[in-house]
Amino acid sequence: MKKNDGSAPARPAIQVIERVFLLMDVLASREQAISLKELSEKTGLHPSTAHRILNDLTIGRYVDRPEAGSYRLGMRLLELGNLVKAGLNVRDAALSPMRELHRLIQQPVNLSLRQGDEIVYVERAYSERSGMQVVRAIGGRAPLHLTSVGKLFLAVDDPLRVRAYATRTGLHGQTRNSITQLPALERELTQARLHGVARDNEELELGVRCMAAGIYDDHGKLVAGLSISAPADRLDEGWLAKLKATASEISLALGHAPQQA
Repeated sequence: MKKNDGSAPARPAIQVIERVFLLMDVLASREQAISLKELSEKTGLHPSTAHRILNDLTIGRYVDRPEAGSYRLGMRLLELGNLVKAGLNVRDAALSPMRELHRLIQQPVNLSLRQGDEIVYVERAYSERSGMQVVRAIGGRAPLHLTSVGKLFLAVDDPLRVRAYATRTGLHGQTRNSITQLPALERELTQARLHGVARDNEELELGVRCMAAGIYDDHGKLVAGLSISAPADRLDEGWLAKLKATASEISLALGHAPQQA
């Protein structure tokens, strides 16, 4: 493929990806469902090729098939779009307070969102001087029950949903400290509800401990978690008040009005 010199939009290196883009762009141009015939004509793809790709996109819920032979964009795109939107909004509100918290404690400060049965790390404030050798990359994922932020999200679920999560995931562990039994997880979630914070005691990675506080939107919904990661022997309980204050500052920026005591 000819190297892109900036004079024209870059093209995907994989042909099928380019064809997916073509189909999605045509689907996005119309509010109503589009027939396979029209999609084939507008994209220049053979009907059988377009049909195979659309069928796979339908399986992934990126495309819906309201009736045989017609297609429209699927709900999975809305779900992902909402996640991106939430992430961008929270990120904008969180970045400056996160940097200030990092300046005060000199340890990594992480911003995470929930996606399904995992948390996704979407922003981080850290420096090389923090001494943390193992830090989750932005875009990295981890199971809910092994992380401090993940426990915050499980703590707002009802007991039936928590049990369903445990059944679905098997509560697999990654270290000798990992919580792998439902009763122990339920006790941990009770503490998170009582205190409004959650912890990871070397449950995801040996040598690393974390504490987390929740970030809430204008509807009082938990939308993200702010966590401090530190070497296990350096996590300072004195940071907890600063962490909660920073999470509250970000929540206020999102329109959250805390309940008066």
